[in-house]
Amino acid sequence: MNRFLARFLAFAALASGAGAAEPAPQPLSLEEARATSLRNHPQYAAAQLQTLLSREVVKETQAGYYPVANGYFTAVDANSRNTRILAGGLNNPSVYDRFAEGVAVTQLITDFGRTGSVASSAKYQARAAIEGQAATREQVLLNVEANYFAVLKAQSVAEVARQTLTARRLLMDQVSALAANKLKSDLDVSFAQVSHEEAQLLLQNAEGDAESAMASLSTALGYREPRSFVLTDRAPGTANEPVPDFEPLLELTFRQRPDLLRLHYQQEAARSEADAEKDANYPTLAAVGVAGNSPSHDYRLQSNYAAGGIELSLPIFAGGSYLAREREAQIRARAAGESLRDAEDNAARDVRIAWVGLKDAVQRLQTTEQLVKHATQAYDLARARYKAGSSSLVELTDAQLSATSAGIAAANARFDTLIQRAILDYQTGSLR
Repeated sequence: MNRFLARFLAFAALASGAGAAEPAPQPLSLEEARATSLRNHPQYAAAQLQTLLSREVVKETQAGYYPVANGYFTAVDANSRNTRILAGGLNNPSVYDRFAEGVAVTQLITDFGRTGSVASSAKYQARAAIEGQAATREQVLLNVEANYFAVLKAQSVAEVARQTLTARRLLMDQVSALAANKLKSDLDVSFAQVSHEEAQLLLQNAEGDAESAMASLSTALGYREPRSFVLTDRAPGTANEPVPDFEPLLELTFRQRPDLLRLHYQQEAARSEADAEKDANYPTLAAVGVAGNSPSHDYRLQSNYAAGGIELSLPIFAGGSYLAREREAQIRARAAGESLRDAEDNAARDVRIAWVGLKDAVQRLQTTEQLVKHATQAYDLARARYKAGSSSLVELTDAQLSATSAGIAAANARFDTLIQRAILDYQTGSLR
């Protein structure tokens, strides 16, 4: 008895756990999807970190304008009073017993603009990182909007398939009842059954597409595991808005598209880097000061010390590395300019393609709306004729198939238009 009770409790716990493992679908609007993707997506998080990194680099380069202070503590125990370093240096080789601490301060006076050029390059790189973050943001938003619309499209197609299945099941039941009363033939029943099974296949495919689209949306939102959502924006945006003119869109693209601005700032950074490498051929002038004291020392040393001076560093010969680095930086600047020009050409092409795609999508939407209207009228007429006995079941099922195809085409066209609008906004840098 105890064994039977234990098995029963284990089975009940397993069943309750399996039921609780499936979470309820969460409501999700388009704005919530956008905000969630920006909060969760690792690609956007990496772009934000890259921006923070570039700001720290700017601080590093600007540190050259400020004094550099170092503290020193030295303790030496010489093995005799006449200890000398006889090899390995040209400085005074005397070594005395001592314990001392001190501070050395160095302040750059001028390096003929090299530090300024390096700082300018870092600033341009920081601005490029900001634009890179904006470009990544638009990519993430485009991805989540396209997947959101794809889910709505798949669900709309599934709804058309469900309505079709319901209508064909009703027709099959009616034909079967009429055939049982010898008012219709068995051939009509067979045609109705085939039509019903085709509707079942259509619904199964549509539900599979909807589930796949939901999984893609979960990934676009930054979730590792697939989640289910109830999309609350059933009709986001207006699909029938007029298509804007192309030339203003192209001007807008070159003015505000973030990936083009990023390449522009990278080009400016490369030019500043070339200036910095050129300035590396000039001298560096700095002020140097040291001060300290020695609580314990050899009798020949003083108890404290202080000194200051000017240090001039002049590059004379380094095996040609200065000239090579200058030429390398100049070539990089030219390459950055060519990369920018190539990106602008590609952007013009992408905007043209997106604009044409939107025009075609709007035209398809208008056509499918008329198609739905006429297909519905034809189906109503065919159904009336079949009920009156003046047409065959084949004519009715053909009309029903046309109405179903028109409904699916209309759902596809509507959400394809919304996706194309999002793509055009992305290509012009307007997806905010």
